[in-house]
Amino acid sequence: MPRIARLPDIVANKISAGEVVQRPASVVKELLENSIDAGADKITVSIKDAGKELIRIVDNGAGMLREDALLCVERFATSKITSVEDLDSLQSLGFRGEALASISSVSHFELKTRTAAETLGMKFRYEGGVLAEESGVQGEQGTTISVRNLFYNVPARRKFLKSNATEYHHIFEIVKSFVLAYPEIEWRMFSDDDELFHVKSPDILERLNVFYGNDFSASMIELSEENDYLSIKGFLGKPAMQKRRKLDQYFFINRRLVQNRMLSQAVQQAYGDLLVERQAPFVLLFLGIDPSRIDVNVHPSKLEIKFDDERSVRNMFYPVIKRSIQLHDFSPDLAAPENESSAPRKFSFPDIPHRVTTTDDLYRNYREGAFHEPAASRVSPWHQPEIFPPPPVAGKARELQEGDEQLASVLLAPIYEDDVVPNPKDTEPKIWQLHNKYLICQIKTGLMIIDQHVAHERVLYERAVEVMQQNVPNSQQLLFPQKVEFRPWEYEVFEEIRDDLYRLGFNLRLFGNRTVMIEGVPQDVKPGTEVTILQDMIAEYQDNASKLKLDRRDNLAKSYSCRNAIMAGQKLSLEEMRSLIDNLFATREPYSCPHGRPVIIKLSLDQLDKMFGRK
Repeated sequence: MPRIARLPDIVANKISAGEVVQRPASVVKELLENSIDAGADKITVSIKDAGKELIRIVDNGAGMLREDALLCVERFATSKITSVEDLDSLQSLGFRGEALASISSVSHFELKTRTAAETLGMKFRYEGGVLAEESGVQGEQGTTISVRNLFYNVPARRKFLKSNATEYHHIFEIVKSFVLAYPEIEWRMFSDDDELFHVKSPDILERLNVFYGNDFSASMIELSEENDYLSIKGFLGKPAMQKRRKLDQYFFINRRLVQNRMLSQAVQQAYGDLLVERQAPFVLLFLGIDPSRIDVNVHPSKLEIKFDDERSVRNMFYPVIKRSIQLHDFSPDLAAPENESSAPRKFSFPDIPHRVTTTDDLYRNYREGAFHEPAASRVSPWHQPEIFPPPPVAGKARELQEGDEQLASVLLAPIYEDDVVPNPKDTEPKIWQLHNKYLICQIKTGLMIIDQHVAHERVLYERAVEVMQQNVPNSQQLLFPQKVEFRPWEYEVFEEIRDDLYRLGFNLRLFGNRTVMIEGVPQDVKPGTEVTILQDMIAEYQDNASKLKLDRRDNLAKSYSCRNAIMAGQKLSLEEMRSLIDNLFATREPYSCPHGRPVIIKLSLDQLDKMFGRK
């Protein structure tokens, strides 16, 4: 007697449901994809008990005839493809033909549908995948699917569902992703009979504000790039609004929501030091590519895809993201009053307006606002590099504090070099130092506040990275070498980074057991601090290595810049302040320190006027 037997369809469907229907959110995703494929421009989602009691999707799509309605709940029955070749030119979201069969097999399933040509619709009711009722019914054109008591006949699966709050959150995230991806569709959602949202506007920016709060769209970077191989359009969040999670990252390939490690990592790397440890940038990106160049049939959930040439996609994707980030002014504005109104910018997929604010723009704004000088003499610091004087004291990086102190800073009197007040008719410097900690600069559009410590960190960090990469001489020989005696763990770290210390500009010679003679140091190291700087760098390097996953040279550059930068509390002359600002704007990323903290904060005249009730 044969031991191998073909499984009954009802058993096969329950097994398949284990992959296709993992939780209530999986049901919502599959049903919404069918509604979109049916051409609906109005979709309503209703759930009860976080989808465990009821999931109902109502659409005004094409509807189905009786024969199609009966077939749609059969396994491997679909209208999306007819041959294997169709997978190479797939335009629909669904195609596997197993979702409805799987869902109906583990629920009390009801389908109502009517086409435009029919006057009477049809209703089909299934219990555990078995047809229990068929009848005529009145109704609008389209399809309504109700899924009740999910996993009622698979108690083990139902037992492993999470709390209502968790399952609701997963459903809401799925619906939100579709609302953002298909702005041409009117969306409505109910939970336990309470309306959560009703979105009609095709403006994606307005939709972002619905989900993330008023004026959220103002924090977006818009990008649009296209070539014969790949198109990239969408939005990136500014660093000031980032969170320590990756839930708010949406990647759509040919308008299909996907999860792709390569794309996520490329975005993270493009932001680089603009992000604090474990922060994740907001991402809403639409990628268009020839369907024949991707494989969407990787997993039953259809959330994963494979590119035929992932390296080429990354080589096109990463530079676009990196360039969009570099071209924008990331200095955060101080918050305006809560009653401030802001008209959202109009946007409809796929046309994305192109808007950039470059680093040069803010620097030009600063030069024109801070100094009285002829236009012809205003030269970008990239063409006239200046070297900031060596830092006086090493210190620990501090967070930039926002609050009343920033507003009070505008009342300070200017500090003039050598304490000599010039004739106001001759020149009037527009730079102040607040508590020997922050630089206050008048700019053309208002006020700019710079944290002097983290600004110098950024300058030193980029200089250190460049020196180590180019391996150019950067050492200044000491007249009297300094001796350093390391503890055992310090000496181990020293041995690990010894070669890179030399590239950075430290000329070191072994002198006995765990003892080193410092014969030369980088030009930025202040005389008299050579031993302290080296020991502090090693401690910082070890601390970073234990907490962060950093490249060795990147870790060393961060440690060097943090320990060598001017500290908060150091008084600067006017020329030192000017030189620091010029050097800051000559860096690649002047808006954040190497650890991701903000360097610059702006306050516009419009914001000041509103705070004082002038508008």
